[in-house]
Amino acid sequence: MATSSIVIVLTIFIARVCDVGLGTIRHALIIRGRKLYVFIIAFFEAIIWVYAVSRVMSSIQDPCTSFAFALGFATGTFVGMTIESFLKIGEQVIRVFSKSGDLVAQRLRENDYRVTIFDGSGRDGIVQLLFVQVKRREVSRVMGIVRHTDPDCLIIIDDIRSVHMAKRSSEGGTDLLSVPPLVTTDNT
Repeated sequence: MATSSIVIVLTIFIARVCDVGLGTIRHALIIRGRKLYVFIIAFFEAIIWVYAVSRVMSSIQDPCTSFAFALGFATGTFVGMTIESFLKIGEQVIRVFSKSGDLVAQRLRENDYRVTIFDGSGRDGIVQLLFVQVKRREVSRVMGIVRHTDPDCLIIIDDIRSVHMAKRSSEGGTDLLSVPPLVTTDNT
């Protein structure tokens, strides 16, 4: 294989890693409603993709270029997922189903987490359902506290698209006025 062919193959591979990595991150940001970031990433992703495809088309007779294109796609997916998991963008709600819900809530509150607790009935009897809203980078810490307190609990984690709260309009708190969301899909 000639030096120029090696350079073309490496260029295609690197371009695909970049454009697919950006695409993977862009998809994660779409889910979280980060429109401005999605717009910027999509622009650069498209430029890189056009460049990579033009390199493949100009060297279509060389099967190594197609292989580099496919390998770059697979590697870019892995790289994008790795970067996205490192960035931990967004917020999540942790739902905890526990027979020791009061104790779990107390431990979480001792660590400055806001917890809402409900009583319920599950497959195995009476349980308490706890809701904890946290940034994604805090999830593992919260799970550690919960598992340490109740190793037998069930934990479900969901992404949050928006959060809306109300503020009191009077001293007595009888009316509630709508306020803009704290977290929303329109935040950039």
